[in-house]
Amino acid sequence: MQVKTPLLDGVKLPRDLRDLDVGQLPQLVDELRAELIDAVSYTGGHLGAGLGVVELTVALHRVFDTPKDKVIWDVGHQAYPHKILTGRRERIRTLRQGGGLSGFTKRAESEYDPFGAGHSSTSISAGQGMAVARDLSGGDNNVVAVIGDGAMSAGMAYEALNNAGARNENLIVILNDNDMSIAPPVGALSNYLARITSSGTYLHLREVAKQLAQILPKTWERRAARAEEYTRTYWTGGTLFEELGFYYVGPIDGHDLDILLKVLENVRDAKKGPVLIHVVTRKGKGYAPAEASDDKYHGVAKFNVVTGAQDKPVPNAPGYTKVFAHSLIEEARKDDKIVAVTAAMPGGTGLDLFGKEFPTRMFDVGIAEQHGVTFAAGLATQGYKPFTAIYSTFLQRAYDQVVHDVAIQKLPVRFALDRAGLVGADGPTHAGSFDIAYLGCLPNFVLMAAADEAELKHMVATAAQIDDRPSAFRYPRGEGVGVDLPDEGIPLEIGKGRILREGTTVALVSLGTRLGECYRAADQLATYGLSTTVADARFAKPIDSDMIRRLAREHEVLITVEEGSVGGFGSYVLHDLAEAGLLERHLKVRSMVLPDFYIDHDKPDKMYGMAGLAADGIVAKVLSAMGRDAAIDKADLA
Repeated sequence: MQVKTPLLDGVKLPRDLRDLDVGQLPQLVDELRAELIDAVSYTGGHLGAGLGVVELTVALHRVFDTPKDKVIWDVGHQAYPHKILTGRRERIRTLRQGGGLSGFTKRAESEYDPFGAGHSSTSISAGQGMAVARDLSGGDNNVVAVIGDGAMSAGMAYEALNNAGARNENLIVILNDNDMSIAPPVGALSNYLARITSSGTYLHLREVAKQLAQILPKTWERRAARAEEYTRTYWTGGTLFEELGFYYVGPIDGHDLDILLKVLENVRDAKKGPVLIHVVTRKGKGYAPAEASDDKYHGVAKFNVVTGAQDKPVPNAPGYTKVFAHSLIEEARKDDKIVAVTAAMPGGTGLDLFGKEFPTRMFDVGIAEQHGVTFAAGLATQGYKPFTAIYSTFLQRAYDQVVHDVAIQKLPVRFALDRAGLVGADGPTHAGSFDIAYLGCLPNFVLMAAADEAELKHMVATAAQIDDRPSAFRYPRGEGVGVDLPDEGIPLEIGKGRILREGTTVALVSLGTRLGECYRAADQLATYGLSTTVADARFAKPIDSDMIRRLAREHEVLITVEEGSVGGFGSYVLHDLAEAGLLERHLKVRSMVLPDFYIDHDKPDKMYGMAGLAADGIVAKVLSAMGRDAAIDKADLA
C-alpha cells in the first residue's frame, strides 16, 4: 500500500493551499481535522464547532484570495482550523495558554483575522462595514461573514441582515447551520438546486427577467417576481432571507467539498449584491466521541484522543456556578414565584440544573440578552421573581434594557453575574471587568459580590427577598475556596459589610473573592510590624458607610480591593469619605482595581498577579501609601 505524502506540512499559508490539485483537498481535510483534534487535546478549548467547518475552511481559503478577501468568523469558536491554515500551526498548541494564541480571532494576531470576536452575532455588521469601506475606496475584494446558527438567534444579526439587504453592497454571508433544523434535509436535490441557483447562467437570466419585468405593467412585474421567489424558496427554505433583501443559496452539504467549491466560486464571480449561503454541517464531525456527545464537545478540557476522556481535575471545593444553581433551586422550592432566565447558556450558568427540577419556570431566550432582560422585567411586573443569569461580560450587551426597562422602573429583576473578574483562558473578551462600575452608577440598584461560596448562597437568599428594586450579585468562574456551606441561605442586611480581623494601622476592605488575598497580605504586613484590619464589604451599593467611616477614623491607611475596573467600589468609597469630610484628616486612601489595559488570557492567578491584586501587590500598595520601601524594610527587619 502506497503511503501518501503529508500535505498539511506544506501548507504554511492559504496560497499554498491554492497550489494543490483539487483531488488532493480531501486528504488535506483529513489531515487538518486530525491536527485540530490533537492540538485541542493538548490545550483544551472549543472543538466541536471547528470540527464541523474543516471542509468549509479549506473551501473558503481555496476559493477566496485571503487576506485581500476578508473572511470574518463569528465568535471565533469555529476559527481553529482557520488559524492552522493561516500561518499559526506551529503555535496552535499554545492556544489559550499564557503568551500563546487567543481562542478567538484577533486582529493583532494575524492579517488573516480582519475582525476580532469574542461575543457572537457581530460578523454580518462588521462585514457590511468592510464592504461599504471597500466600495467607498474603489476596491474590488470580497467580504465573507461566517455565522453560526446559534448566533442567528441574536437581534443584532437580523439588524445587520436588514440593513445590508436594503443597501445592496456585494456581501457574502455563510450561515453555518450545525444545530437547528431550520431547513429541509440536505440531499442530492437541494445540492443540485444550490449549484444551479448560484450559477452565473441562472443569475444572469434572473437579472434579465428582472429588467424585462420593469418595462411590463406593475402587476406583471409583481407576479413574475413572486412566482420566481415562491418556486425557488419552496425547495430551498430561504423566504425569510429573500424578504430581507438577500439572494439565498442552499441548503448545501457543508462536508461536500465539490459542492462547496462550486457554489463559492459561483457566488464569488457573480457579485450581485448581498448573498446568503446556507451550509449544513455537523458539529464534532469526524471525531466519534464529539459526535456522540450532547454538546458535540463544544468546549473541552485536555483529553485523551483515543478515548475522548477529558482530563478534568477533581475540584477541591464546589464551583461557584453549581453553588448558585443549587441555592436558587432551594429558594425556588420555597417560593413558586421564582423563575430563571438565561441567554443561551443554561449549562454555563447552571440553570440546566434548575430547569430539570422546574422545567416550566426556566426560560432560555437564545443569544438575545437584550430581550432576556426586558422579558425578565415583564415577568417582574406581574409579581414573579426573575433571576436572570447572564455572564458579566454578556450583560454589557443589554445595558440599555437594564437602565430603561429595569432600573428606571425599579423592577425587582435579580441579576446573577457569573464570570465576574478575570476568567483565564477566554481572555479579555469574556472577563467580567466592568459590571460594578456600570451597575453601581444606576439609581435603585443593590449590588453584591460574594467573597466565597457560602456568601454566594446567602446572597441568592438576599436577592430573593428584595422586592422593591433591582439587584445583582457577582461571583467568579471556577471552584470556591472550600468553606463549609450553610444548610440554607440567610438573607443579609442590605448594605452591611463585616469586619473579620481587627487591627489598628491598616484597613483592607475587600469586595469579592480577593478576600483571601487580603488575609494573606495582612499576614505579610504583620512581618513589617503593621497591624491590619480585614473587612468584607459584601455590598458595592449601598456601601456600608458606617463601617467605612469607622475604619477611616481608626486607621492610618485604608485600601479597597476589588475585581473590577476603575469607577467601581473604590470610587464609591472615596465619594462617601469625601462627603463625610474624612479625606481632610491624616488618612491615606488607595483603591486597588484592575489596571487600565486588557489582560490577555492566562491562568487566573497569574492574571491577578499581573493586575497587582494578589497579596504581594496589596502589601506593596500599603507600603507605598506609607512612603515605605519593601526591600529596605525587609533588610532592616533581617
